[in-house]
Amino acid sequence: MYEYLEGRLACVTPSYLVIDCNGVGYKVDISLSSYSVFKTQEKAKVLVHFIVREDANLLFGFASEEERSLFRLLISVSGIGANTARMMLSSLSSDELIQAIAKEDLATIKGIKGIGLKTAQRVIIELKDSLSKVETGTNTPLQINYQHKQEALSALQTLGFNKLLAEKALDKILLNDSAANCESLIKQALKVL
Repeated sequence: MYEYLEGRLACVTPSYLVIDCNGVGYKVDISLSSYSVFKTQEKAKVLVHFIVREDANLLFGFASEEERSLFRLLISVSGIGANTARMMLSSLSSDELIQAIAKEDLATIKGIKGIGLKTAQRVIIELKDSLSKVETGTNTPLQINYQHKQEALSALQTLGFNKLLAEKALDKILLNDSAANCESLIKQALKVL
């Protein structure tokens, strides 16, 4: 629903910021990585991810598209909620987290507060394939892979395919062809579903 908020930073703390957009203040939860970027700015463009729950509507903010894409991948893992994903991004930089997952470094992931052995294993198992080919220091491959996969998944669901089966098929295709665009992903998935 929301892509970004741009305006004056009324308040910046290590866990959240308040951004004034034309007289409306939005409280946005952030990671320590984003805090280090926003703490010195008076005005900013904050990339956001909007979450609607029974008891709350939450905005999570990010300084970079790479961090937001990684956050979205993390919350797609069973057992990882938004606050746990934010804790992971606060404990390690995006590059460090991607490297830990790609290298199956259980000790590093398990060292994050709130992450146990089983959760660390699940993160590695579910995200290794999509992150192993991502070069750190650039946000483009991660962002593009995530966007193409989500668009293809949405299209396949619209066609009536089961979400889990479609997602597994797309992951398998991306493992073999990480440069596949949305159209290519859909065509290849239709052949195997």
